[in-house]
Amino acid sequence: MSTIESSVSSILLDRVAEWLTNSSLAGDELENIVRGFCERLTAAGLPLARVHLSFSMLHPLYDALSFTWRRASGVTIEGFRMPAGQKPDRFLQSPYYYLLDNNLQHIRRRLMQDGPNEFPIFEDLRKDAITDYLAFVQPFGDGSVQGMMGSWSTDHNTGFSDDMIDALLRMQNHLAVAAKMAVLGKLANNMLTTYLGGDAGKRVLNGQIRRGDGETIRAALVMGDMRESTMYAEKEGRQAYIDTLNQFFDAIAAPFNRNGGEILSFLGDGFLAVYPCGRHKDPSKIACEAALSAVHQAQARVAELNRDREQKGLTRVGYGIGLHVGNVMFGNVGLKDRLTFSAFGSAVNEVQRLQILTKKYGREVVASQAFAGYCGGEWTTLGEEKLRGIRQKVTVLQPRAPAPEINVDESFREAVQNGLSEAEQVILLHRDAKKQVKRTSMEKFIQ
Repeated sequence: MSTIESSVSSILLDRVAEWLTNSSLAGDELENIVRGFCERLTAAGLPLARVHLSFSMLHPLYDALSFTWRRASGVTIEGFRMPAGQKPDRFLQSPYYYLLDNNLQHIRRRLMQDGPNEFPIFEDLRKDAITDYLAFVQPFGDGSVQGMMGSWSTDHNTGFSDDMIDALLRMQNHLAVAAKMAVLGKLANNMLTTYLGGDAGKRVLNGQIRRGDGETIRAALVMGDMRESTMYAEKEGRQAYIDTLNQFFDAIAAPFNRNGGEILSFLGDGFLAVYPCGRHKDPSKIACEAALSAVHQAQARVAELNRDREQKGLTRVGYGIGLHVGNVMFGNVGLKDRLTFSAFGSAVNEVQRLQILTKKYGREVVASQAFAGYCGGEWTTLGEEKLRGIRQKVTVLQPRAPAPEINVDESFREAVQNGLSEAEQVILLHRDAKKQVKRTSMEKFIQ
């Protein structure tokens, strides 16, 4: 490389710090902050070849996000969940563990091409011609479980000068503040999305938080329920029953959380999903067709789950699904200081009654005349029923043709085999990343 002056411009660093502040106030995502920060540091004259940053996250399904910036290729993002009670050997042999174990804030090592590898990661860094390495730990506050670990690397022939290290430590604090704001924003979004659902979570974040806040929407409705759940609970025991219930939800419910649908709530061993749509024929038709397509996917996935359970000597899981379309009230109800965001109204009551009728007719899927009319295709009339709380009788139908042959995606098949839910598999990836995102192992977080 060409010779680089060891002095660093304070003026340019101030501009980077100002940019971080503005990005935080604007609510930029963590990925954009990391990318822009690294690019601006190199533009200010710091000879960075590689930057690695890991952020611990409070989330029900994953533990950390890791960003690796390389001068030649930009940012890659990984997600990680630590196996319960396990610390991989590579982590125990990493600079980060050394920092934590010795209660240090920084560790610096010059990397000679023919020198010993104090840490296994140094072998990989030498392949990239890295000459100097500075790792750090930055908590987000006393007692906080969130924080930042990272490392700065250069391939400059003389390594980092004292001015460069001073600049990096100074900017590290600014980055920590911006990152903490982004992590807290992501945390709020994660929590609301996980516990309320995507659309409901956005509504709450946007200020729809008072009791009575809501609106009336039209939607295709799906109510699903597991059969013989009481028997499973008594026969299998608490933990085995919970595992079965989670496997069932991941098989049957996940398809309804895509393509315009959203799981609004889990009700014991059942769930309610909605496909919001406009009040005219075409939007209603699209929503109902999307819901029926998800039913077919759910049936294929439950069949795959049951094949796996039978191979393990376990009982097959049964289910019933009711389908309807109508107007529902969507909003906050409950106590003044304890609210829930849900859908309610006559249409919700009807789809619940329809789901119960799958037991009477011995069918896995039944639908109302309104739903079947929007979907089109061939349906078999099962009968007319007087539903409790509904004045007029409701015509109950089932799809005449069997569910089409559907290939179960490999991610779900892998999830069934290794015991992780598909949601857990997917959440390991950075959900909002639109470019280079990949599944990773612990070693991605110890660099």
